Amino acid sequence: MGEVMEVGGPQRASSSARIVPVVQDEAPQQQFPVPFSSRSTPLGLLLLQQHSSRETSDEDFCLPTNTTAAILTIDIPDKFGSHKQQQHDPDDWLPITQSRRGNAFTAAFHLLCSGIGIQALLLPVAFVPLGWVWGTLCLTLVFAWQLYTTWLLVHLHEPGPAGAAGTRCSRYVVLSIIAFGPKLGKLLAIFPTMYLSGGTCVVIIITGGGIMELLYKLICGDDPKCSSDTVLTGAAWFFFVFVCLAILVSQFFPSLHSLAPVSLIGSMALATYFTMLWTLSIREGRPGGVSYEPSKAAASERSRIRGIINALGIIALTFKGHNLILEIQGTIPTDPQHPSRHGMWRGVTASYLLIAVLLFPLAIGGYWAYGNMMPAKGILNALSSSLKHQRTSKSVMATVYVIMLVHLFSAFQIYGMPVFDNLERIYVSKKNQACPRWVRSAIRVFFGGLTYFIAMAFPFLGSLGPFIGAITLPLTLAYPCFMWLAIKKPKVLSSMWCLNFGLGSLGLVMSFLLAAAALWSLVADGLDANFFKPH
Repeated sequence: MGEVMEVGGPQRASSSARIVPVVQDEAPQQQFPVPFSSRSTPLGLLLLQQHSSRETSDEDFCLPTNTTAAILTIDIPDKFGSHKQQQHDPDDWLPITQSRRGNAFTAAFHLLCSGIGIQALLLPVAFVPLGWVWGTLCLTLVFAWQLYTTWLLVHLHEPGPAGAAGTRCSRYVVLSIIAFGPKLGKLLAIFPTMYLSGGTCVVIIITGGGIMELLYKLICGDDPKCSSDTVLTGAAWFFFVFVCLAILVSQFFPSLHSLAPVSLIGSMALATYFTMLWTLSIREGRPGGVSYEPSKAAASERSRIRGIINALGIIALTFKGHNLILEIQGTIPTDPQHPSRHGMWRGVTASYLLIAVLLFPLAIGGYWAYGNMMPAKGILNALSSSLKHQRTSKSVMATVYVIMLVHLFSAFQIYGMPVFDNLERIYVSKKNQACPRWVRSAIRVFFGGLTYFIAMAFPFLGSLGPFIGAITLPLTLAYPCFMWLAIKKPKVLSSMWCLNFGLGSLGLVMSFLLAAAALWSLVADGLDANFFKPH
């Protein structure tokens, strides 16, 4: 069966812990990647064994009859002095995989709450250089593209053949390592997933703090007491208030599945304020001099080309959450008769139907209302300008701000969960036990302090968003296609091979072009690098 390896580190006198490799087949033909953490991997990533030199096939993955599974066996003495063994999978102690009681509804809540970023409020801006036809066509194509890559990830969560229950890839980095190998897989996936989790939380703090400041000023109005030094003022204070409230909420939800009520509330808030934004824009009517001619939006041919590429970047970066799809699917139970992909795909279908219902009216309605007069900061800024001209009531805008804050608090919890999972994995790999409540709370406080410091140090991070987002875009549009080719190995030049190779290559080219255009814009427009001076 294999040797028993003593776990390093001090052990209690009353109990002992051992790592027992449980081999269900005495003569496995190949060693497989197993879901167990190692202290030698950075950020507690999974320790994956090297594949053999021969070419692998679908049957090489996740078959329970020849898979080596590593579990933690703990000897616990009972009251009579005898010892009983309890076996634990370390994944059962981590936030993402701690509970597998999810279903299609909870998956839909998570996907809807995290699937649209604040970038979506810039969609009417993307229509300015593209116009009606090309703007709608590009939005439709990118929506279908990222929906297809979502389908790929859902079916790669359990990469074995249909009906087989085996290793589950509940983290994006794990699937990347299985597809591309340990070195290349980590190189391609670690930075994008870190930025799309921790970096998104920083952007949420900056955005949420800014909205809290707008709400504060809207409520105070011209009251001179609001400008007093003794009253809470300044962007730094609002960043601090936002992150404190967000971390306080996170203390009550130890696992990703437990966040389902939060995701439901966040999804309802998202649908509400998106609908309010485009309906308010249409109700106010179009200002005089509105034009829908793309040629009139640019002063020169070079600025027109740059505007078109940046518009494509806005559309491509509108869709978020691909770094969370495998994690969300990891909360759904699975068995050979009912694989997790069935329930997950039902949740994806429902959530993306609602996402389409929200995005297309916002983009089309916002562009209809403002045309080429749409501010560069998006539809929210346009409504704020309408407030100054008394076309929108203060109570309505205050309601929009409050609902937006509810959604941002909810999204912060979801995007922060992979970071909590990685930090807790470090503790579990060293102590061979679940995180105590005080450690889990300390990890969340530490993460809140770190994100607040980054938000204060780099308050212009939102300006770098298009450039960094373009670098991470392959995680959404390209890597899933190449993962399918590496794991499923369709016949070369078959329809599935050509589709995935073509989309994957196009995604890489698009990422390069968008990064170049974003860098071009930074050079042409300048960057207000206000370190430690948020405003």
